[in-house]
Amino acid sequence: MAGQWISVYALGSLLAAIPLTAATRSWRRRPLLLGAIIGFAIANLITALTASFTVALAARFVGGVSAGLLWALLAGYAVRMSPPHLAGRAMAIAMAGTPLALSIGIPAGTFLGLLAGWRLTFGLLSLAALLLVGWILAKVPDFAGEAETQRPSLAEVYAVPGVRPVLAVTLCFVLAHNLLYTYIAPLLAGHGMAGRIDTVLLVFGASALASIGLTGALIDRWLRPMTFVSIGLFLAAALLLAVATGAPLAIYAAALIWGLAFGGAATLFQTASARAAGPAADVAQAMIVTAWNIAIFGGAVVGGVILDGMGAGGLPWGGIVLLVGATGSAVCMRR
Repeated sequence: MAGQWISVYALGSLLAAIPLTAATRSWRRRPLLLGAIIGFAIANLITALTASFTVALAARFVGGVSAGLLWALLAGYAVRMSPPHLAGRAMAIAMAGTPLALSIGIPAGTFLGLLAGWRLTFGLLSLAALLLVGWILAKVPDFAGEAETQRPSLAEVYAVPGVRPVLAVTLCFVLAHNLLYTYIAPLLAGHGMAGRIDTVLLVFGASALASIGLTGALIDRWLRPMTFVSIGLFLAAALLLAVATGAPLAIYAAALIWGLAFGGAATLFQTASARAAGPAADVAQAMIVTAWNIAIFGGAVVGGVILDGMGAGGLPWGGIVLLVGATGSAVCMRR
């Protein structure tokens, strides 16, 4: 059941991010942001209360649609709220939720679900969303949408120099991440560390959090070099995971390096996308969301094929191939 819910949620984000963002480009930003958060709250509340599996699936799909729109809006909103010279740092703060959710949110939700039941977890998510609505009404300014004369088509945004390389880097990098993260249990079992999954992921999460701070401090001046550093660190981590059989310390080192590479990745890619797209940043962000969710789906599918054909030892090598592709795409990004 949990797998189906996750897949349907991701499918909602994947299918809705681009068309919904494009259709609402002329809308004022704060009402749109509030609508997406309220939709997320309602979807979680229905999930918590319904006894119907079909209704719950539909609610998860709506939750994914809301999340896809939210993700597309956040980067542009952060840039508009900040001075130009601090735009990257503002985006780093806005996008900190991704590694925070991986390192803290998922374990906390799982623990709460085991302690009090999964329905309470979804109910609390709805409550948190409603509190967020109040905070936005009190503190977050509103901005106008795009004027009709300032709205390039989706094809025109896609053709903007620099947008396609960022999308390619995102797809390759996140696909490599999900190859490893989705199948971390068999991968660690192959290294004789089946009982240490929690500690390995804790190291990954802690270093990802540190990466957020580093990214926020450096991104406005060093976006392009940091992108290469992130890919290079991930390549090093994947190589360690590929060759360090029976070496627990090396696996922990790989998790540490992997977390440093991944923690700021969402901010790097979305900042690069926003800079390349200019006024059409929200649509470009929706494309990033779509690429990210394709990579989530693809990580499960491609990882499963590798696992069946080559065993868990083949997963890091698959990641290495993808990261080489990410490096080539990063070379084509705008300077």
